[in-house]
Amino acid sequence: MFVAVHTATVAGIDAVEVTVEVNITGGGLGLYLVGLPDSAVKESEQRIRAAFENSGERMTARNVVVNLAPAALRKEGAAFDLPIAVGILAAMERVEPSALEGTMFTGELSLDGSVRPVPGVLPMTVLARRKGLRRIVLAPENAAEAAIVEGIEVIPVANLRQLLAWLGGTETVEPARPADREPFEVSSGRYDEDFADVKGQEHVKRALEIAAAGGHNVLLIGAPGSGKTMLARRIPTILPPLTHDEALETTKIHSVAGKTGVAGGLMTRRPFRAPHHLTSQAAIVGGGQSPCPGEVSLAHNGVLFLDELPEFGRNVLEVLRQPLEDKRITVSRARYSVEYPANFMLVAAMNPCPCGYYNHPTHECSCAPGAVHRYMNRISGPLMDRIDLHVEVTPVPPSLLADGAPAGESSAAVRERVIRARAVQAERFRAIEGVYTNAMMNAALLREHCRPDDEAAAMLETAMIRLSLSARAYDRILKVARTIADLAGRERIARADVAEAIGYRSLDRGTWGR
Repeated sequence: MFVAVHTATVAGIDAVEVTVEVNITGGGLGLYLVGLPDSAVKESEQRIRAAFENSGERMTARNVVVNLAPAALRKEGAAFDLPIAVGILAAMERVEPSALEGTMFTGELSLDGSVRPVPGVLPMTVLARRKGLRRIVLAPENAAEAAIVEGIEVIPVANLRQLLAWLGGTETVEPARPADREPFEVSSGRYDEDFADVKGQEHVKRALEIAAAGGHNVLLIGAPGSGKTMLARRIPTILPPLTHDEALETTKIHSVAGKTGVAGGLMTRRPFRAPHHLTSQAAIVGGGQSPCPGEVSLAHNGVLFLDELPEFGRNVLEVLRQPLEDKRITVSRARYSVEYPANFMLVAAMNPCPCGYYNHPTHECSCAPGAVHRYMNRISGPLMDRIDLHVEVTPVPPSLLADGAPAGESSAAVRERVIRARAVQAERFRAIEGVYTNAMMNAALLREHCRPDDEAAAMLETAMIRLSLSARAYDRILKVARTIADLAGRERIARADVAEAIGYRSLDRGTWGR
């Protein structure tokens, strides 16, 4: 008997339809899996046999051929266990084939017959709805994630026995309900950290406000204990809340990566990723033997924080150059090519020298002559050019750390200004696909929207000559100046905007580290 079952696999951050075709004939013995399965899929035979045995079922002794179509697409992972098992049961006439119509199945089977969660359920559910299917059957742990998608029933089944009872009509399974929108709206603006916790550092807060308003990359450079990490971890609190489309796209990426944070449904906060400096190149950009999103994609629509920037491997830092420009990363291998979104805001922090006290107001730097310059050279010029704001973080005076010292401005107040500036940019770029912030402008948009007045243009020309800035640095200064003008509500870039933007290029000055 022949039976076909709907399922899917993940390619990039989207799902691809796969049909599990099961055919049972009288001649021969055993189970044959075809259709380019990997080792995990081939091992499903042993899991399915044990799951049948422990669920009161018995695998047929006849010849079973399972084809995973399309055959040219490589199938990976354990998500095919459940659809293969359902297909075999239907071909054995233990399940009515008509009960499988309009239904997608996905899930890993445990040896005792229980259904385990698998990554990538959200894009699979989106695919099922787009293909016109009525429902998707999966593990209870995946139910909240799949229920994000409207217009399709999500059926959580705990084990094979429950699934058979539901397919046979002897047991009712309540479909999972989507999470209430109100908690999403509330939790999207609720953070444990706040800018009010940071005493002093007003110039750094101003720079981070500009960076958040325009989506600019920023480098914090200062002595140990000056507050670089504390400030960086509060950047998500001043970013605009995720829109529903951004939340859905971000959740899809984390779903494909198998991150547990999506178990409760739609992600409500912008991601903040802070990989260790020993993280490998593949973990940063994605890929590997089985393609998986890297840190640059997990930070999509959020912040990628690289602490101790010079300690990262040179090759790791250099691979950031392309996603910083293109806002996406393409991972190509001999047998596949996948593309992941990577529209993140890079925030980096570093000490000014190996000992950490170069330019410190009270501690003397103990580095040997030339050590500071060599330390800074660990970061290439092309990568530094792609960082819009270089901000020196100086230690906070003890008087500002006392209990009676006034608290800083709250994140909520800063976020309101950032949201207003982002609204200006949204209106400016409303007709341009893929451009949402000033940092994403190309050369044509730069010429159209970043026209400084005469005084500002003269100042920028002088700075270019004196600081020997590159053409990319010139563009970055104009983009930052455009954001400063947006925060101030100015239509035209003024001299003060350019002056402030130039002030955030401290590492371009030839005197640093010499």
